[in-house]
Amino acid sequence: MELELLKEAIVSVLKVYPGEINDDTTFIGDLGADSLDVYQIVMYLEDALHISFETEDIKQISTVKEAVDLIKKAEKANGNA
Repeated sequence: MELELLKEAIVSVLKVYPGEINDDTTFIGDLGADSLDVYQIVMYLEDALHISFETEDIKQISTVKEAVDLIKKAEKANGNA
């Protein structure tokens, strides 16, 4: 579920084809995202999942897999897992 929602957010913000997104896809290198794009993706996820992310955690992610792991961590911390 996390990966599908993340893909939805990425497609919505970056206007990329979902087939371009896999676990190893990098936000900046592969998808061409900048910091504002990442912020918009994070906001999309926070609104959709009713969770919040720590700013320091967000700065550490570079791949889709890392983002999925962060979503799972945030869900657990917010009691949504």
